[in-house]
Amino acid sequence: MRKATSVTPSGWSIFLALIGPNLCLAADWPQWRGPDRTAVASKESIRTEFAEPPKLLWTFKEAGAGYSSPAVVGDVVYCLGSDEEHDFAFALNRNTGERLWRTNLGPAFRESRGNGPRGSPTVDGDLLFCVRGGGEIHCLATNDGQLVWSKSARRDFGGRLMSGWGYSESPLVDGDRVIYTPGGNGAIVALRRTTGETIWRAEGLSDEAAHSSPIVAEPFGVRQYINLTRRGVAGVRARDGKLLWFYGRSQSIAAIPTPVYHDHHVFVTSGYGSGCDLIRLTKDGEEFRAEKVYHNKAMINHHGGVVLLNGHIYGHSYEPRREAPGWTCLDFLTGEVKWKLGNTRPGKGAVIAAEGHLFCYDEDTGIVHVGLASPEGWKETGQIKPPTRSSIRTRDNKFWAHPVLAGGRLYLRDQDLIFCFDLSP
Repeated sequence: MRKATSVTPSGWSIFLALIGPNLCLAADWPQWRGPDRTAVASKESIRTEFAEPPKLLWTFKEAGAGYSSPAVVGDVVYCLGSDEEHDFAFALNRNTGERLWRTNLGPAFRESRGNGPRGSPTVDGDLLFCVRGGGEIHCLATNDGQLVWSKSARRDFGGRLMSGWGYSESPLVDGDRVIYTPGGNGAIVALRRTTGETIWRAEGLSDEAAHSSPIVAEPFGVRQYINLTRRGVAGVRARDGKLLWFYGRSQSIAAIPTPVYHDHHVFVTSGYGSGCDLIRLTKDGEEFRAEKVYHNKAMINHHGGVVLLNGHIYGHSYEPRREAPGWTCLDFLTGEVKWKLGNTRPGKGAVIAAEGHLFCYDEDTGIVHVGLASPEGWKETGQIKPPTRSSIRTRDNKFWAHPVLAGGRLYLRDQDLIFCFDLSP
């Protein structure tokens, strides 16, 4: 293995080893969309009303280019970025924002909508896993950033992606395996967590990878991984990668948001007019079926994702040619629209939830609008605004990294800047 390029302040490696920073606590955010990939911080105790702006604890200014959101475990913040030459991973002291280490991963990924990594790192025990825009997957040691193993979607798996915008997956760790979607023949693969050895490739699933990230679910007691591909949504058996079910849908340009699973139902949505579907999973003997409950255009979510709270889906619905885009609340089981804000603030963006409130990150302004999550309508309770903007200019100049809540703190990223706000009561 090549030697990592790392920077570790004196004593930090010993300190991290002693306190076990990667022991996942209730208030950790160890991966994309939080502990269970729902974007709901269910164990947080935080402020949700902001008559006065929350305190900015620190700003890290060397995150580089990219749209990767942080992962937070114990007293360490992990993230990905890119400079003129390299994509890199790095770790920060959660309390001070001081960099603990940085590891160069390979040549910088360049793309017209912005350079650098798109996916977020996944932290599991003493290892960190990440996917870069070119489809490379890496495993690093969390204490010092040393490379453990790496693979390439295209070189090692003949991977294919549905667009040229770069792989955006945040890998899923489940026990001793890492779930990863290079696309191609056997589009989803399981790799050995410690070595990168291929355990299986999805049997019966040949399709281009989407930009989504997988989730794990156990309908009818059968553990499986669910993810979008170019042609639809797939469920593959965790044990051996067998395709259990596939639900076709039109999503030819880019399918990005992570699926939502609840009580034998899978909710999926994507932009470019694709709309949303609720899929009911049934089982007859050993055979699964994926049946349409509804399909509509009430939720056309581009890439900010949606959250499920108390039987309702919340997210931004966006289609430039349709009337009344905006933040929307749907009944999860029926698809009925409970309310839609229309073309007003908060604007299009990403969403996470905590304490029964939505944190809506406006991609144009960078302001987080906090509001009560209720089917009765939108009621804003406060705003959180980054103090400055990144000097890195992109074609769109949007705030596209998703917000993160961990241990009473809110993390926002704007390219090379990461802001840490104190939301503790």
